[in-house]
Amino acid sequence: MSSSRWKPAVVGLALAASAVFAGDLPLPRIDFPGDSPVALLGSDYSGSSETARGSAMVMDLRAALTLRNISGSRIRGITLLVEAPGVTPGGKASVTLPSLSVAPGDSFPVRLDLRLLRPAQALGTAAVSIRLDGILFDDLRFFGPDRLNSRRALTAYELEARRDRRYYQSLLEGGVEKLRQGVLAALSRGVSQPGVEAQLIHAGPATNLPPGRELAFQFVDVSGAPVQPREGFATVAGNEARAPRLEVRNRSNRTIRWVELGWILRDRQGRETPAGTIPAEVFLAPGEQRDILKDVTLRFPSRPGAPVDIAGLTGYVSSVEYADGAMWVPPRSVLADPRLSRAMPPSPEEQRLLEIYRRKGMAALVAELRRP
Repeated sequence: MSSSRWKPAVVGLALAASAVFAGDLPLPRIDFPGDSPVALLGSDYSGSSETARGSAMVMDLRAALTLRNISGSRIRGITLLVEAPGVTPGGKASVTLPSLSVAPGDSFPVRLDLRLLRPAQALGTAAVSIRLDGILFDDLRFFGPDRLNSRRALTAYELEARRDRRYYQSLLEGGVEKLRQGVLAALSRGVSQPGVEAQLIHAGPATNLPPGRELAFQFVDVSGAPVQPREGFATVAGNEARAPRLEVRNRSNRTIRWVELGWILRDRQGRETPAGTIPAEVFLAPGEQRDILKDVTLRFPSRPGAPVDIAGLTGYVSSVEYADGAMWVPPRSVLADPRLSRAMPPSPEEQRLLEIYRRKGMAALVAELRRP
């Protein structure tokens, strides 16, 4: 993307903008590139603190940034990368804001509520650096280094936002009462049983676990998905599914380079729980099939007082990226399947619309949906 589309960003952003900071902590360094589409207007770090823990410093970063869109395009999403100096586990975090609608010249807030570790030897240097990882515009153009695969995530969020906004607008076309029924149904779906978040472990499984048993995966065939999971097996022990052998087929006419699979966990009491998503880098030519997720372990953390003992796993395709960077996300119609309705979390845009209804009422939601 050409840098000539934007005005030069403010030089020395952290120093040029007004800032408030707590105590003697060094000021975070705002490190945006010279052709950044956003500029820093102000920052407040007054809620931040830092304490010693052994040879490391624990920083609780509580920040409120105000950014301005200095590009000529509307911003739909942004990701910031926050890093502490030194190579320390826990020294990196990120903040993503999807479902924005920031017009050229407008400002918007970004809140940071993060805990970071940094070496005590780094005292006297900037506590953290705040960098731009990516910005997505309303025409799906992307700006940024994309170290965190922000382009992929922000594009998927934007496609989900357009899908869900169209859905609620279609309900409104049928009348306010029809919209109300749809909102109440969505709110009811949103208070279903909380899930666990699957983890992808590249290291070998713990050696003190029992040998385990082989378990066959089940799959929900998502309508229109370009990838079809065909069969899968894993060795299950406790809360781990080891060495999953999962075969998928590209049933589209386009090459695919990335697939995200959602999981539904069933325990020995027959209860089903949403279990998050697992990404897989894969190169699939049209019609090709191959195994993915080999030589890894899927770990499903237990909730307090509720140990996980896997009795069954059901997978479904939650998003796909083609080789040309285009994305596929499931259509709204997949929520007609009760299992997917319980398992798929609401998109950030749907959450935003429902929050407008909860906080301001139906009239405010109608006005938002009628906004161009």
